[in-house]
Amino acid sequence: MVALISMRKVSKFFDTFQALKDVSLDVNLGEKVVICGPSGSGKSTLIRCINRLEAHEQGEIIVDGVTLTDDKATLEKIRGNVGMVFQQFNLFPHLTVLENLTLGPRRVLGLDPKAAEERAMKYLNRVRIPDQADKLPRQLSGGQQQRVAIARSLCMEPRILLFDEPTSALDPEMIAEVLDVMSELARDGMTMVVVTHEMGFARRVADKMVFMDKGQIVEVGPTEQVFTAPKSARFGAFIQQILNH
Repeated sequence: MVALISMRKVSKFFDTFQALKDVSLDVNLGEKVVICGPSGSGKSTLIRCINRLEAHEQGEIIVDGVTLTDDKATLEKIRGNVGMVFQQFNLFPHLTVLENLTLGPRRVLGLDPKAAEERAMKYLNRVRIPDQADKLPRQLSGGQQQRVAIARSLCMEPRILLFDEPTSALDPEMIAEVLDVMSELARDGMTMVVVTHEMGFARRVADKMVFMDKGQIVEVGPTEQVFTAPKSARFGAFIQQILNH
């Protein structure tokens, strides 16, 4: 197996608070990994370190053969290869959907306007909202905005997609439409790292589950194995609490 992401003994501090403690994790090419755990366990910090939105202080992170540093060329390469979908969509409110999608390909990848628009429409079709291209984000539902955010990441044609609790800001009826799009991406072979509490989605889609608590990885293993026979009592209790919620 080819490790597209390799983390070795990674630690991250916010002043005196240690958010990540000696975290080691591999994500292989085409693998779907779900990270779960209680609030404040370091899940979001971990994936933000993968695309260098947060800089780790100790250990090593290698993404697609590149060791992460603050070197400008390194950052540009990583940001091009690693897409990120946030909890709060992070769309530019003054730009139309189409303008949001073409901005990165034009400025970062150097695509001409026509090629950028063709690519944007391709991915709006992929997330099933091509008819929303000329609207502003505020004219869309939360679920549609998140699908636009996913399409925007896909427009950069990354090798890896990171999702930071992509459904937690959505109403229940909108969650399914976003998870359906993510499930399709998974079936198509996209390498994905997803922070989520959606255990039904995790069980259906993930190849590997990671359980974090207090900045550490407590358990990692094949999805069905950790659901049916978790090694850690803490993980077992966490899963039961969510499933019974």
